[in-house]
Amino acid sequence: MGDTVLEQQTSAPLPTDEVDLKRERSAGSDETITRRDAEAGSAYSIERKEGSDAVEAPPSDPASLPDGGYGWSFSIYLSHYLNNNVFPGATSLEYSFVGGLSISLALFIAPLATYVSRHYTFRTAMWIGIALQVGGLIGASFTKEIWQLFLSQGVACGSGMGFIFVSTFGIPSQWFSRRRGMANGIVTAGSGIGGIIWALGTNAIIRNLSLQWAFRITAICCFAVNTTASLLIRDRNKHVQPNQKPFDLKILVRPEYILVMLWGVFSMLGYIVLLYSLPNYAILQGMTTDQASVVGAMLSLGMTFGRPLVGGFSDWTGRINMATGATWFVAFTVFAIWIPAKTYGPLIFFAIINGAVCGTFWTCAGSVSAEVVGLKDLPSALSLLWLSVVPPCIFSEAIGLEMREDNGRDSYLPVQIFVGVMYIAAGTCMYLVRAWKITQNVNQREGYSGRRSINWWMKVLLARGKV
Repeated sequence: MGDTVLEQQTSAPLPTDEVDLKRERSAGSDETITRRDAEAGSAYSIERKEGSDAVEAPPSDPASLPDGGYGWSFSIYLSHYLNNNVFPGATSLEYSFVGGLSISLALFIAPLATYVSRHYTFRTAMWIGIALQVGGLIGASFTKEIWQLFLSQGVACGSGMGFIFVSTFGIPSQWFSRRRGMANGIVTAGSGIGGIIWALGTNAIIRNLSLQWAFRITAICCFAVNTTASLLIRDRNKHVQPNQKPFDLKILVRPEYILVMLWGVFSMLGYIVLLYSLPNYAILQGMTTDQASVVGAMLSLGMTFGRPLVGGFSDWTGRINMATGATWFVAFTVFAIWIPAKTYGPLIFFAIINGAVCGTFWTCAGSVSAEVVGLKDLPSALSLLWLSVVPPCIFSEAIGLEMREDNGRDSYLPVQIFVGVMYIAAGTCMYLVRAWKITQNVNQREGYSGRRSINWWMKVLLARGKV
């Protein structure tokens, strides 16, 4: 459950201007407010992070470091905060930063979580994460002011998710070699299913019980599921003998690994902006909030079915090859399908197709890093990789919102171009990693340790090979 939280996070619909942000929402039921806003032509910005998706009108379906679970359900909490003035005086920006703080801390805490996992056990890190996550949720159920929400739902929950996610992310790669890509694909696909379940479940609890009990029931479920997982998961550290450093700075002098990090940065810049933009884009094309939510849900559905396929095909075509091709394919779908899509059907098609590949970073990060640095240095490499994507996770939302020109049908064109260009850049970085890997394989086979000429590298860029 902690793993599913990290790959995506969704924030709920936000009003479009400062007047809407501050207007009174207390008069009338949620349904009345939604209808009134729709009739007035209000545009909502249904935001999402690292893998989130919309499932209902204001809410969306979600998740991040990455892709589901509790992270998805944050969109429903956010919608409730905005529509019911839960914390008087708090702005929508402050609410959105609760989710941003949560996912950023989950990634930022990676070195500490790695240190605890290596010097003690991964279970110790998981139990620390469970205590922080459950404690944060329980604390959030008693909050009265926005700063208390920052500390509970933001800091405590985010830190807890980071300990759980980081301590377990690399374990599937220890158990598989030939099927490593498929194994990681199946693991990350679970976040799509979990995200849909959590979003629907959280919304139902809030409606039928209360916000406070939604937090408490979520805490109980997190404790039960994560504790069970901590008892069942087994690592192979005794066999692999991984690097004990929380992060090994020597890895940073390796150009091939710098390219992997840039692949992650560019991918996240495009990925999070895409997740934030798609449902609101649908509304600006004249669709209802319900239809926009379905578009978001279809993106999640694409992730659920696409990730195992991406992982499985990576074992057949090569993990680096698959990461390169899938990343470039996202850019193709943006320019060829998303930009021309102005009606419901084509947008649903785009959401399913794009959803299958837009989170390739989360699917392939573990297996690609293992190919580049080896299993022994994988924990350190992943810690550095998570740190490298913290900035895009923090600032992508602001970038996407600032690039939107107005509330017209074509206002998202700069955003769409930005997303496509980011995925092109990400794929290019991974393509260069591919050239390095082919060269390394040839050098090992030939016992060659010298430098290669420019002509050699030009040939390698066009060479075939499973890597």
